[in-house]
Amino acid sequence: MTRGTKATAAGGTLIALALLAGSMSAPPVVTLPIGTDGLRMMPVGLVSFDSCADALTELRTAAAASVGPYGFGGGWRTFSDRGGAMGAGDVAKGAEALPAPTGAAPEHSTTNNHEVGVDEPDLVKTDGRRIVTTTGGVLRVVDPVNRQITGELDLTDGHERLRWTDQRLLLLRDRALVLTEATRATTTGVASRIRGPFDDTRLVLVDLSGAPRVLGTYRVQGRTVDARLTGTTARVVVNSGLRLEFPYDRTGSDRERTARNREVIARAGIEAWLPEYEWTAGAERHTGRIGCDRLSRPERMTGTSTLTVLSFDLATDRLGDGDPVGVVADASTVYGTATSLYLAGRRPAVDPARSRPSADDEVTEIHQFDTAAPGRPRFVASGTVPGWLINQYALSEWDGHLRVATTTGDVWGGRAEGRTSESAVRVLRREGGSLVPAGMVGGLGRGERIYSVRYLGPVAYVVTFRQTDPLYSLDLTDPGAPRVTGELKITGYSGYLHPLPEGRLLGVGQEADTRGRTQGVQVSLFDVRDPGRPYRLDQWHLPRGWSGAEHDPHAFLYRPDSGLVALPVDAGIRLLRVGGDTIREIGEVTHPATDREGRRMGAPVRRSLVIGDVLWTVSDTGLRATDPTTARSIGWIATT
Repeated sequence: MTRGTKATAAGGTLIALALLAGSMSAPPVVTLPIGTDGLRMMPVGLVSFDSCADALTELRTAAAASVGPYGFGGGWRTFSDRGGAMGAGDVAKGAEALPAPTGAAPEHSTTNNHEVGVDEPDLVKTDGRRIVTTTGGVLRVVDPVNRQITGELDLTDGHERLRWTDQRLLLLRDRALVLTEATRATTTGVASRIRGPFDDTRLVLVDLSGAPRVLGTYRVQGRTVDARLTGTTARVVVNSGLRLEFPYDRTGSDRERTARNREVIARAGIEAWLPEYEWTAGAERHTGRIGCDRLSRPERMTGTSTLTVLSFDLATDRLGDGDPVGVVADASTVYGTATSLYLAGRRPAVDPARSRPSADDEVTEIHQFDTAAPGRPRFVASGTVPGWLINQYALSEWDGHLRVATTTGDVWGGRAEGRTSESAVRVLRREGGSLVPAGMVGGLGRGERIYSVRYLGPVAYVVTFRQTDPLYSLDLTDPGAPRVTGELKITGYSGYLHPLPEGRLLGVGQEADTRGRTQGVQVSLFDVRDPGRPYRLDQWHLPRGWSGAEHDPHAFLYRPDSGLVALPVDAGIRLLRVGGDTIREIGEVTHPATDREGRRMGAPVRRSLVIGDVLWTVSDTGLRATDPTTARSIGWIATT
């Protein structure tokens, strides 16, 4: 293991100035006037259907225009949601358990969420009095004081495959909502060789006041995109593909195969687009389907998928029907604030025969919902921006505006073809039912793509990378004239940026050589107090190492009171201490690689949390209690 050299303040300033001076030969970063993007940023709103008959006509027309000789998306795409109904008796039974801990909760960490006041689902949660995990298909409750498991609940519902599927949870007092994807879709007949994506989202409401027990379940056709908890309301976003079976037939021309697929669409009923759901509460079992009156569409649609937003009050003893709201659109990113929920996704290409999207197809659609009040969200506005998002951290709502960072152009072209990519930050404002451009700054990282974004009020930091890592600092105070205020070029990149006190910024990513070849995990400490001269204070580097926190911020833990950073690296957790201008390694936490029967598991440590003065780490094999000041183990709880 090696550590990067620490730069003095003067040296760091000189390096930053030299790098900035050296970058002056590169194409300049530009602030573009409103409307520069022209037709690619036309306002978009949502339109309700007049009736189910009108909805069916429009949906058939859109889907027929989107289908090609091999289905949707350039390949055979066939859906079948005929999974067996889940009866009330199919829910898992809770194990006998000790009473839930009581009393005041000690100081504890929480999930590393994007926004304050909005909780995100994760593999582990704590309220300081207990730790709740979902690993290996089992929900477990752990007493951190006595360091023992006080309750277990099998969530697999008889499907052993679910022991290898991540199940995430939200926690509100004595209620846990577990999110999982229940069954894999399989087609019938000749096409049974084609296996589709996970197609059922299953939610389980668990009572934790005593022995963990199931209060109710919810099952809906589609895959979970993400969920958010504000107040007592959990909102779950589900993406349901069009449920059709296209003939798996390679005979004939592309035109003939497309015609046969369009015949299938022409015969489809409205149920192919409207997801079916089922919910249970005790012995009760209810089924339903999202109604046409709850369905909207953007001005332009492909008719190939439906987004459904479900709302559940976790303060009650049942899930109910979820009060669903649907949009005929696609989304892969969910971003939430205390008052808004945004769904964002790449708009599919118009021409199904085109094997490679053009620049005009690089458009992200964004739909905003008002979630300030409990219950069903209210649609507010929609809009589009050129390019694609790296993740939810590319979005930020501030002072009545939405900031969006995207990359456009060809990132992967070789030297001969040339890379045409560049990135930009756009500011959108709401105008009626549309999100329209207010201002933008473009030309970031030409020939590169965005690796991370962090917004801190009126300031933003954007990292792009291909061979070197430009860290851009941006001033977004004036939404009509955002601008770049500073740039720092170093080797490697940061895939996740985390704010620290006193004008510091921590980056987690990879070191790289001057040709852009990655060299192992690195943690960089930046001084960003002067927005015109960001520079790196210190660096921790582990050659050939990797960290899941680079792609999953929930795996990152930082404690501002002590400067502790817990970072998953390879199969363990590295403990670092960040203070002032330095990064210091404390040690490593590892878990046994075998279960209690001696079978090799190879399960990495995936999460860490702090309760009081104890660090807890979680893997599929168990939980370890550790002294965070020395990395010394003080307890182990095996779960396999």
